[in-house]
Amino acid sequence: MGLTFLAGACGMSPDKKAGTGDAANPFLSEYTTPFGVPPFDRITIDDYKPAILQGMAEQKKEVEAIVNETAEPDFENTIVALDQSGQLLSRVYIVFSGQNSANTSDEMQALSRELSPLMSAHRDDISLNPKLFARIKAVYDKRGELDLNREQAKLLEETYRNFVRGGASLPEDRQARLRELNSETAMLQLSFGQNMLKETNAFRLTIDSRDDLSGLPDNLIATAAEDARAAGEDGKWVFTLQNPSIMPFLQFSDRRDLREKIFTGYISRGNNGNEADNKEIVKKLVKARLEKARLMGYEHYAAFALDDRMAKNADNVYKLLYEVWTPALAKAQTELADLQAMMKKDGIDGELKGWDWRYYNEKVMKARFDVDETAVRPYLQLEKVREGMFYVANKLYGITFTELKDIPVPHEDAVAFECRDVDGTHLGLLYMDYFPRASKRGGAWCGSYRQQTYRDGKRVAPLVTIVCNFTKPAAGQPALLSVDEASTMFHEFGHALHSLFRDVHYYGVAGVPRDFVELPSQVMEHWVLEPEVLKVYAKHYLTGEDMPAELVKKLEESSKYGQGFATAEYVQASILDMDYHVLTDVSDDLDILRFEAESMNRLHALPQIPPRYRSTYFNHTMGGGYTAGYYSYMWSEVLDADAFEAYREAGDIFDQATAKRFREYVLTPGGIDDAMEMYRNFRGKEPDTTPLLKNRGLK
Repeated sequence: MGLTFLAGACGMSPDKKAGTGDAANPFLSEYTTPFGVPPFDRITIDDYKPAILQGMAEQKKEVEAIVNETAEPDFENTIVALDQSGQLLSRVYIVFSGQNSANTSDEMQALSRELSPLMSAHRDDISLNPKLFARIKAVYDKRGELDLNREQAKLLEETYRNFVRGGASLPEDRQARLRELNSETAMLQLSFGQNMLKETNAFRLTIDSRDDLSGLPDNLIATAAEDARAAGEDGKWVFTLQNPSIMPFLQFSDRRDLREKIFTGYISRGNNGNEADNKEIVKKLVKARLEKARLMGYEHYAAFALDDRMAKNADNVYKLLYEVWTPALAKAQTELADLQAMMKKDGIDGELKGWDWRYYNEKVMKARFDVDETAVRPYLQLEKVREGMFYVANKLYGITFTELKDIPVPHEDAVAFECRDVDGTHLGLLYMDYFPRASKRGGAWCGSYRQQTYRDGKRVAPLVTIVCNFTKPAAGQPALLSVDEASTMFHEFGHALHSLFRDVHYYGVAGVPRDFVELPSQVMEHWVLEPEVLKVYAKHYLTGEDMPAELVKKLEESSKYGQGFATAEYVQASILDMDYHVLTDVSDDLDILRFEAESMNRLHALPQIPPRYRSTYFNHTMGGGYTAGYYSYMWSEVLDADAFEAYREAGDIFDQATAKRFREYVLTPGGIDDAMEMYRNFRGKEPDTTPLLKNRGLK
């Protein structure tokens, strides 16, 4: 939500209970479900709007009470009171937001468009309230005289800083324009994401001849047949732009013309000149963000966005990205030569294209390392990978996960687990939702249906959700993952552990900088292919046999091949994001496609490797969340690569003392401490890029 008073709180204020509205609305009464989870099975689309409107009204009254307080402003009656306000609104909106991403509908998307300007105005009414800011500033100005602990001092600092960054110190005329820009930006970001979902769902590659399936693995063919039946085309095969469909198609299909067709559909999303075209939205977004930054006194939007992150400024971001880009491009050029030679060996003359890269990369991998993904998947059954993930968490931290059957879940496909600490105390709940559907946005993420906090001195446990888009199995078959999907599961689980272990008393200090947030997730990926961990979960789904040591060795030997491509496409997207947001002038006739091409040309990027996300479907930055921040994955990778070295230096990847420090200094404090201070507390030093370059085979 941005500001601390809408930080995603759930539950009721300690001195009041919900229930003042429609008794049939599940949001307006205390949840009677196990662990107090939202009653997903009872919530309907009609419940959201009245509960959100009532939540806004309640928070408005709570803010008025703070403003009209006759006592002198102090930490409790102003800062804490604001932090704890908006309980009902947050209780509803955190569910609405989660469901709108994981299980949306036309009705829900229409409602989100209706609510967007209302929520923007509500946030601005609070952050631009002059009397409220005066009270906050009064407390902040006497902070040196207050007897505050470390967490309280950080809450005061963050509250004041958020109000300043929200425009509270601007003159009235600039505040009025800021309101307009905030509302416009929120709606544009929402529209961008909805258009992207439409474009992803609109494309279908339908195949009606079995001969055209040449090279495709059996599990992908079976899933495509089921998708065809669901689309009313029984006897055919349907492939989509969902990653579990398109990526293996590009990887294995012998039909070069069909690879070109689906690849072109993928990179053309939001750029088809239809009602879901995103080019105009991108231009308006970049323009609105620049104007907002200028209103706030910054040269460009990146300067505004980076001011409260670890990177601090655009120069530091570009320095890191170019440090990685140079060896990544060299590696990609070497890989391109390998793939070109393999294509020539196939009797195909001419230049290798973008739709050829994954196909010939797979062939080179098989020829050079004798690694075939179809031979690896049988050892990566989803449930066993999950067991391995839980095993790692148990070995590191002593925590356990137990599946819960009789509990409401966000979607019928989701499963729920209770997490208990090493001493048996309840830490929180974890939902997992694995497979793609038309109502779910693409990618993978970790979110919340309730954040951790304290009420009446007691810890309120978080409700965490991991949402993925893994390869869906055919009916009656197990879900078999790729190595990349297994890594994704571990990655999102790292985010989940961060939420489960967090232990803060105020919502305003729960978050960490965007370029620190990927550290807990990315460090978990290091355990995926460790032999000791593979021994636990990498078992053949039919025979139960361990993954052969020879295959494990091949995976290790081949793990760095293809890193030129993977690193290049990521860095290109990161630089494209930054290039948009360091603009100091955005003309009305900005040509988005030309801008993107010029950005890539300056890098001398290979034409066969488009950015991981092109402008018109780059939801990380254009949809919000990672605006001027897609670099964060690489920034955090510097941290996670160096962090895992601590375990290696200790001589044990499950070293208890190292894990204890990581939990204490990185996973538990939320944003109470400065991010680099947290890292130094854990590691004893600042990180460097050497382990990252080594891990990626770039040094």
